[in-house]
Amino acid sequence: MKLLLRGAVAALALPVMAGAAYADGCGSVPVDQPEFNHTSPLTLEAAIARAGRSAPEVQRAVLEARAVSAEADQAGRRLNPTLSLETENFAGTGSLEGFDAFETTAVLSQTFRLGDKRRLAEQAGRARAALASAECNVQRREVQTLAGELFLELEAALALADVADASAELAGELASVVKSRVDAGAAAPPELSRAKSEAASLEAEADAARGQVEASALALASVWGSPDIDFGLPIANRDTFQRRGAAEAAAVNENPRLAAAVANRKAKEAETHFERAGALPDITVSAGLRRFEETGDSAFLAGVSVPLPIFDRNEDATRAARFRTEGAELNARAVEARLRAAQSSLAARVRAATSRLQRLESEALPLAEDAYASAVEGYRVGKFDLTATLDARRSLIQTRAAIIDARLALQTQTLRLRALIGAAPFEGEVQ
Repeated sequence: MKLLLRGAVAALALPVMAGAAYADGCGSVPVDQPEFNHTSPLTLEAAIARAGRSAPEVQRAVLEARAVSAEADQAGRRLNPTLSLETENFAGTGSLEGFDAFETTAVLSQTFRLGDKRRLAEQAGRARAALASAECNVQRREVQTLAGELFLELEAALALADVADASAELAGELASVVKSRVDAGAAAPPELSRAKSEAASLEAEADAARGQVEASALALASVWGSPDIDFGLPIANRDTFQRRGAAEAAAVNENPRLAAAVANRKAKEAETHFERAGALPDITVSAGLRRFEETGDSAFLAGVSVPLPIFDRNEDATRAARFRTEGAELNARAVEARLRAAQSSLAARVRAATSRLQRLESEALPLAEDAYASAVEGYRVGKFDLTATLDARRSLIQTRAAIIDARLALQTQTLRLRALIGAAPFEGEVQ
C-alpha cells in the first residue's frame, strides 16, 4: 500500500499537459476562398479541385473531423482534483454551543485512472479522429467524382448543341436545294413544305440543346454551392484522358473507402483495449488538514478509496467491443474485395466503350457523311427522292449523337476508374 500511495502522489505531482491535436480533419476549412476566374473556360481539373475544397458536404465533413479530433484531445486530459471544506461541531448544545468547539477540515483528493486508462482513452479518441478524417476523404472523393461526371456531361451537352446547330444548318441548306427544284418545276411544292418543317424541327431541337447546356452548367455549379453559373463554359476536349496513361492495373490500396474501413477497424481495436482496461478500478487518494478550534491544534489526514470490482468488471462492454472489432475486420476485407471487383468491372467497361467509340468514329461516321453527301447530290440532279435524302441526314445526325454518347460513356467510366484507384486527376489531397 505504501508503494501504491507513493506512486499516486508522484503522478499527482506531474504537470498538467494539453494533448496535441492528432488531425485537422481531412483539410482546412478555408475562410477566404481564392477567387476563381469566372470568364476563363472551366477545365476538368479545376472543377474537381473546386468541388473538393468548396462543396458544402466536404466542409461539413472537415468540421466534423476537426470536432472528433478535439474530442480526442479532451479524452487525454487528466482528471481534475477535488477540494472539499467541511466544518462541524458548531451551533449545538452544551459544550458544542456556539463556535468555540467547531472543527474545520480541508481535504484535497485526486482520482487516478489505473490500467493506463487515460492513454488508452486518448488512443481510442485518436483512432476515431483518424476514422473521421478518412470518412471526410471518402466524402471528398465522392463529391469530386460527381463534379467530374457533371463536367463531362456539360461537355457532352455542348457537343450535342453544336451537332444540333450543324443539323439545323444542314436542314436549311437542303431546304434551299428543294426550293430550287420546286422553282424549276422538278419537284412538287409539298416537298418544300416538308423540308421547311424538318428544318423548323431541327431548329427547335437546337434551342432545346442550348437549354440543356445551361441546365448542365447549373447542376455543376451547385456541387460547390453556387446558385449561378460562375465559370466560363469549357472548351471541347475529345481526349480528356488520352495523355494520362493506363490506369487499369493500378491497385486500390489508396482508395478512401478502403482507408476508411481500415481506420474503422483500428478504431474498434482501440475501443476494445480501452474497455478491457475498465476491469481495473480507479483509485482516489486524499490528503488534508483538520483544525480543532477549541484547543487550537491541527492534524493531517490522508485516505485512499478503491471501488471493489465484485459485481462489475466491465466484461460485457469488453466483449461487445471485441465483437465490433471482428465485424470491422470482416467489413474491411469485404470493402477491399468489392473495390477490386469494381476496378475489374470498370476496366472492362472502359475497353468496351473504347472499342465502340473507335468503331463509330472510324467506320460509321465516314459512311454516314458519304451517304448524306451522295443523297443530297443525287436529289439535286433528280436521282433520289426527298425521303431518301432526309433518311440519310437523319442517319448522319444519329451517328454524330451516338459518337458523343459513346465518348461520354468512355470518359465517365475512365473517370470512375481513376477515382477508384486515385489516379490523375484525383491523385493526392486537394487543399
